[in-house]
Amino acid sequence: MLFNSYIFILFFLPTALILYFGLNQLGKEALAKWALIGMSLWFYAYFHISYLFLLTGSIIINFLTSRLLIRLHGKVRRKILLAGGITVNLGVIFYFKYFHFFLENVNLLFSTDFHLRKILMPLGISFFTFQQISYLVDSYRLETKDHRLVDYVLFITFFPQLIAGPIVLHSEMIPQFQDPARKKLNQDKLACGIRLFAIGLFKKVLIADTLGRGADFGFANPEMLTALDTAVVSVLYTLQLYFDFSGYCDMASGIANMFHLELPMNFNSPYKAASITEFWQRWHITLSRFLRKYLYFPLGGSRKGEGRTLLNILIVFLVSGIWHGAGWTFILWGAAHGAARILHRLCKRFWDKIPRLIGQAATFIFVDLAWILFRAETLQDAAVLYQKLVSPWTWQLSGGLLDQFNLLEFTYIEDHVPFLKAFVTGFPAVHLLICMAVALFLALIPKNCHEKQFVPNGKTAAGSIILLVWSIISLSGLSTFLYFNF
Repeated sequence: MLFNSYIFILFFLPTALILYFGLNQLGKEALAKWALIGMSLWFYAYFHISYLFLLTGSIIINFLTSRLLIRLHGKVRRKILLAGGITVNLGVIFYFKYFHFFLENVNLLFSTDFHLRKILMPLGISFFTFQQISYLVDSYRLETKDHRLVDYVLFITFFPQLIAGPIVLHSEMIPQFQDPARKKLNQDKLACGIRLFAIGLFKKVLIADTLGRGADFGFANPEMLTALDTAVVSVLYTLQLYFDFSGYCDMASGIANMFHLELPMNFNSPYKAASITEFWQRWHITLSRFLRKYLYFPLGGSRKGEGRTLLNILIVFLVSGIWHGAGWTFILWGAAHGAARILHRLCKRFWDKIPRLIGQAATFIFVDLAWILFRAETLQDAAVLYQKLVSPWTWQLSGGLLDQFNLLEFTYIEDHVPFLKAFVTGFPAVHLLICMAVALFLALIPKNCHEKQFVPNGKTAAGSIILLVWSIISLSGLSTFLYFNF
C-alpha cells in the first residue's frame, strides 16, 4: 500500500488511528498494539501476500536469537550465535536482492550457463533486516532489555517506517510504545502529524512526480539527448530524488506523529551541504548512522592509523552502494562517494577555507553527476550520458523533454490569460524552467519542516488543507517512492 493512494489516505490511515486510540481509550493497551501490528502487516501484505511469510519468519527467528544472546553464557558461544544470526540475515538479503546479479557475473566471468530465474524481491527487505541486525548486535552487547514480543514486533513492523525507513533503533522506539502518555489522543500532535503528512504528500505528488516525467524521459532515451538536455535531465533527477525521499520522510514522520510517536530525523536539507562529509550527515541519516555504528566502528574506525581509516571509509561507502542496489552502477556510485569522502578528509584544511557558497556549489555538482550513475539502467547508459555532457553544446532543448511539462495547472492559467499563452508559444521551455526554479529554491533556500516550530492555528490548518486537497485531487496514477527499490 502506498502513502500516496486513495485507499491509504481515505480508509487505511483513519481506520488505524481509530482502532489504536479507541482500544487505548478502553484500557486495552496490549490489544491496541496488536491491532497496530495487524494493520502494519496488512499494509505490507497489500503489495504481495507472499512478502508476509518472509517478514513474519524473519521476525520470529531474530526475536528468538536475541533472547538466546541475552541468556546464553560463554563469550565464544555468544559470538558464534551472533555471527550465525547476522549471516542468516545477510544470506536472506543476498538471495532475494543479489543472487541474480551474482549469477549473471559468474556466467560472464567464467562463460558458464547457470539458469537465471526471476526472484521477486520483497519490499523493504534491506530496511527491516538492518533493523533486526542492529537489535541482534545490541542484544549481544547486552544493551537490550527483555522486551516483550509485542513490542519487538511493533518495533519492526510499524508501517510508517517499514518499507523505506528510517532505520530505527530499539532504544528510540520501544520506550515510546511503552509510554502511557503517548496513548491518549492529543489534538495538537494529531494536527502536527497531518501538517507534516500534507507537506510530504505535496512534495511527492506535485513536485517529485512532475520532475520525474522529464527525468524518466531522459534516462529512457539517452541517445536522443543533447548536451543541454543531459545536464537538465540530471538536475531533474537530482531534484526528483530529493523531493521523493524528503516527501516520504515527512509523510512517515507525520503518520508517526499522528500516533504520538517520533521517528528519528532521516533527511535534513542535504543539498545545502558544503562538503561531501556534510552531505552524508544530512542524507539518509539513519543509514549513515547504522553503517557507522555497526560497520565502521567494528572495523576499527579511525583508531588504527590514517591508512586504515581511509580503507574503512571506502569499505563503508562500497557497502552503501551495494545496499542501494544489485548492479555495477550502484557499486561505482558508492566508490565515487567513498573517494570523494577520502579526498575531503585529506584536503579538509584547504576545503574549510573556501567560501561556503563555493563549497555548496561544488558539492551539489558532484552529487548531481554521481546521481547519473545511480539512476542509469546500465554502465553503458551512464557512459553515454557522461559523453553527452562533454559533447558540443547547443542551447536548444528537445521537444520530447519539453512536452513532459505541459501540465494541467499551466494550461488552465494560460487559457484564461491570453498574453501568457502567447509568451509560452514563443518560449516553450518556460514550463520546465519554472518547475526547476521552484524546486531548486525549495531545496536550497527555506528552512525544512524540522527546523520550523509548529504552531497549531487557523493559518497552519488552512495551509495543510490546501496542500492535502491539491495533492489528493492530483493523484491521477500511483507512483511508488524511489527508495522502495532499495
